[in-house]
Amino acid sequence: MCPERIIILGNAGSGKSTLSRILGEILNYPVSHLDQLFWQPGWIKPDPLEFREKVSESVLASSWISEGNYAPRTFDLRLPRADLVVWLNTPRIVCLFRVLIRSFRNQKRPDLPAGCSEKINHEFFNFLRYVWRFDTQDRPTIEKLCKEYGSEIPVVYLRNRKQINDFLASIHKK
Repeated sequence: MCPERIIILGNAGSGKSTLSRILGEILNYPVSHLDQLFWQPGWIKPDPLEFREKVSESVLASSWISEGNYAPRTFDLRLPRADLVVWLNTPRIVCLFRVLIRSFRNQKRPDLPAGCSEKINHEFFNFLRYVWRFDTQDRPTIEKLCKEYGSEIPVVYLRNRKQINDFLASIHKK
């Protein structure tokens, strides 16, 4: 049976947005990119209650794909409704390289909110530190909250392009 409510997790640059878009097209499910729901133009953080309201609305449908971590802010809303979690275990050097490339290209990305573009500035270097430290500093909290709010939800771990393609092929067959 094909999952109807899917959460995609992973480091920045791991391929969450790309996988979510492809899955959304294959399954004809709406995709919620949490960065779009969170950030306001100019990278302004929202009111926490407004963000939670947007996330709550995004998981009301019978089928959806929710892309992004935001674990402490949203797992209590998303995980109880999810029936599959996909973790992209992309090596951090690959994530870092992808973030660097997309930032230097500075192309409009469909998963970013209006008025938010990637820039090379002080915040960018902080973001690179976040990407490099994700597996040791952020992932343990995300894993803990996954168990707390969705211990019974199956988790698929994907590390490379072949595993991702095999996963997509298995979903496509269902």
